[in-house]
Amino acid sequence: MNENFIKSLYESIVKENLELERELYEATKIGPKIDEYWKSAIGLYNSLTEENKDILMRIIEQTMIDTISNMLGIIDGSSTLNGCSLEPKLLLDSNDTEGELQDLFLEFIEKRANNN
Repeated sequence: MNENFIKSLYESIVKENLELERELYEATKIGPKIDEYWKSAIGLYNSLTEENKDILMRIIEQTMIDTISNMLGIIDGSSTLNGCSLEPKLLLDSNDTEGELQDLFLEFIEKRANNN
C-alpha cells in the first residue's frame, strides 16, 4: 500500500507538474498582461538551447523530488521542523506508514534513475 502511495505521489506531483511546467514555458506568450516574473522566466527559458532547456527541466524535477523527500521526512519523523514540537503521523487507510515513506520514495526515485 505504501509503495502505491509513493508511486502515485511521483506520478501526480513530479511527472504531471513537470509536463505542465514545460507546457507553460513553451506555450505562454509574453504580452502586456503577463507579470514581470513570468516575462523574465519565459525570456530566460526562450534564450536557452534545447539541451539547456532539458537541463532546466531536470533541475526543476530534482527540486520537486527533494521537496517531496523533505516533506516525507517530516511526516516520518526523521526530519524536524524548526520551532515546532508537534509529531506528525500519516495514516493510509487507517494504517500507520511506520516512518518508511521517505526511504520508499528515495528507493523509488533511485530505481527509476537506474531504469532510464
